[in-house]
Amino acid sequence: MKTFVLMAGGTGGHLFPAMALAQELGRRGHTVELMTDHRVESYGGDFPARQVHVIPSGTPTGANPLKLVPAGIKIVSGIAVALGKLRRIRPDAVIGFGGYPTFPPFVAASLMGVPGILHEQNAVMGRANRALTRFADILAMSFAKTRFTEGLALEKVLTGNPVRDRVREASAMPYPELTADGTLRLVVFGGSQGAKALSDIVPAAIASLPDDIRQRLRLVQQCRAEDLDRVAEVYRQAKVNVELGAFFNDLPERIAASHLVIGRSGASTVAELCVLGRPAILVPLPGSIDADQKNNALVVEEAGGGWIAEQATLSPQSLGTRLTTLLSDPAILTRAAAAARSLGQPRATEKLADLAEMLAGKHTELKQETRS
Repeated sequence: MKTFVLMAGGTGGHLFPAMALAQELGRRGHTVELMTDHRVESYGGDFPARQVHVIPSGTPTGANPLKLVPAGIKIVSGIAVALGKLRRIRPDAVIGFGGYPTFPPFVAASLMGVPGILHEQNAVMGRANRALTRFADILAMSFAKTRFTEGLALEKVLTGNPVRDRVREASAMPYPELTADGTLRLVVFGGSQGAKALSDIVPAAIASLPDDIRQRLRLVQQCRAEDLDRVAEVYRQAKVNVELGAFFNDLPERIAASHLVIGRSGASTVAELCVLGRPAILVPLPGSIDADQKNNALVVEEAGGGWIAEQATLSPQSLGTRLTTLLSDPAILTRAAAAARSLGQPRATEKLADLAEMLAGKHTELKQETRS
């Protein structure tokens, strides 16, 4: 059996696919350890690793050289810390999932001669991954067309974006039947931390819906804790059947039971929606680096699996109009659900695990040849 070290930034978008891979490698009898930053405490308390290591890191942003110095010092410190830990772990291969916390340990692994895979979740290659390509053996991609990967010398493999086990289990649920007078199930969430913009816009849009649609709605909305009271009041006055929460542990099952989703278009969100096969109104996070969320959403929209709603032009009125159109026509939603599912990569986890085992196997063979 092999030992793998996974490396990821401490947000859900990086940790969720790493968690999915860790689950699969564990099922295959391998040992997994994780290197990340302090934010893992918010997302990865149940990460299936033998040990979780917090590695110092910095984010080299901005044009001011004086601001780059502290980040550079943290990165060098992180490389030194990671080298010490990796020498004790002696991994057969490492897999990086992006974010600047990946940079120090991935470079350290390369300095030790440990082979590495970079996994890119988005339709636009992240800056940390771009900086790490010279240290990687393989680039695993979630989208066939990924910006900034053209001309790269390293091997590129389309695996898809791994999703958690419970997402794949929930994907067995067929798209709920839509009838002319039946219940309409809508899920609203803004990523793992919720989104203020959706709390501002969606309740007023729902309140503006025609009575016959609004009365049939069964709504689940994830909000920031500080927004719960005001959002609840809007829905109370509009007499909407709603369940609000700052976080839902069973969000995959709730999405699978829904007819339509409103949410951001981060890589993990898009991957899970497509595996589950649920249509969505996607509101890309404005100002995100390289417009990665918009590019993710464009893939879904071009396939017919959802609709982009730019936050800058989104209003309760425009969203209410779109919702009225969609919720009044079951055929539109049913077709979009099928289109979303056609994009799903439910075996992305196995593909990435196969790739990791292959690379680790080659590394073992090379070490044996060197010794002999």
